Amino acid sequence: MPVFALLSTLVCLAAAFTLISRQVLRLPVTVGVMLLSLLTSTLLAIAGRHIPGVHAYVSGIINHIDFSAVVLHGMLAFLLFAGALKLNLSDLSRQKATVASLSTFGTLLSTVFVAALLHVILSITGLKIGFIGCLLFGALISPTDPIAVLEMLRRVGAPPSLEAQLTGESLFNDGVGAVVFLTLLAAFHSGTTPSVASFTWLLLIKAGGGIGLGLLLGYAMYHLLKPVDSYRAEVLLTLALAMGGYALADVLGLSAPLEAVAAGIVAGGRARAVAMSPVTREHVDSFWDLIDAIMNVILFLLLGLELLAMPWNPYYVYAALLAIPVVLAARWLSVVASLLLVRFIHKPSRGAVTVLTWGGLRGGLAVALALSLSPGPAHDRLIAITYVVVIFSIVVQGLTMDTLLRKMRFASPARAVLQCQEH
Repeated sequence: MPVFALLSTLVCLAAAFTLISRQVLRLPVTVGVMLLSLLTSTLLAIAGRHIPGVHAYVSGIINHIDFSAVVLHGMLAFLLFAGALKLNLSDLSRQKATVASLSTFGTLLSTVFVAALLHVILSITGLKIGFIGCLLFGALISPTDPIAVLEMLRRVGAPPSLEAQLTGESLFNDGVGAVVFLTLLAAFHSGTTPSVASFTWLLLIKAGGGIGLGLLLGYAMYHLLKPVDSYRAEVLLTLALAMGGYALADVLGLSAPLEAVAAGIVAGGRARAVAMSPVTREHVDSFWDLIDAIMNVILFLLLGLELLAMPWNPYYVYAALLAIPVVLAARWLSVVASLLLVRFIHKPSRGAVTVLTWGGLRGGLAVALALSLSPGPAHDRLIAITYVVVIFSIVVQGLTMDTLLRKMRFASPARAVLQCQEH
């Protein structure tokens, strides 16, 4: 299939899924679109096992896609920048200690916890992939992606502090998780295990350099936006910042994901508030909401194609089902440890551990990182495990989040009305 035909099909599906989510399923668009994408990818995988020729046709398409280039050096820039634009800086500043602890210390702890527990489980099921492979899974599954749950938080009127914790943690742990994953991926391909000291130094250089570059480019764009009063030009400037900054960080060997987060925060904070008119802000928000929705649909449909093309093993499902409690347990442990670390600066509210644990959804980033793995036995196993964990996260955790928020008394009808008016 030509590239244009494939992209056209994916965009048409994105439009259809958005319409069905809003008009038929009556679900938050983000949750509905992801559910329909997962359902479609599952149906594709099933069809490939029973309809002659489908498997070979899809395999031909997959073989012509460089997932590392498409996802890590393309789609991730749009996903992270779009998410950063939505961050409320005033709320984030009040939760900075908690967000910093969850997104760095918590992500690293979760990576190690998941890897250790998964290594034991895979040894029991006979699907050994080595400890570095388990660390790779821990790195790709530990970053949370609460974009799907944000609409529910606003719908029930969750406190701004909780929203800031979930969104702030998500954006920064996406960047941290991506850096850890890429560093481990290089070690996995070379067959060597980096020392703790070299790994930490590399993480600091890449992360710090990426954040610094993102802030620098973001403020440069802010000064370019100030004299401009044209929403078309300003939307294009944000697009140039997202794409150009990410590409530059890649060339310089810095953390492109964290560059995108830092640049997006500046663009969505000071630049958006001071240098953009109300009309421009509306167009910028609408543009990036659409980009984010399209990218998530494409990611999940690409995952379905990948599942269809790879050889299937029933033990993958068993291992994946066992991985679900492992991921949840690691999330709980990392949240508890992270909140304890900052308890003297910011005391967590009652029920915060439960909500942060259950609200730590896995979504687009986990899929993106899993798709970037090189072909091989570890690739097939980790793709299958990631797929099942993400399905559980979106379907079970995502659709029960509003009930949990009400039960834990985080819901406020008055605040919900105000947030709906603002967004």
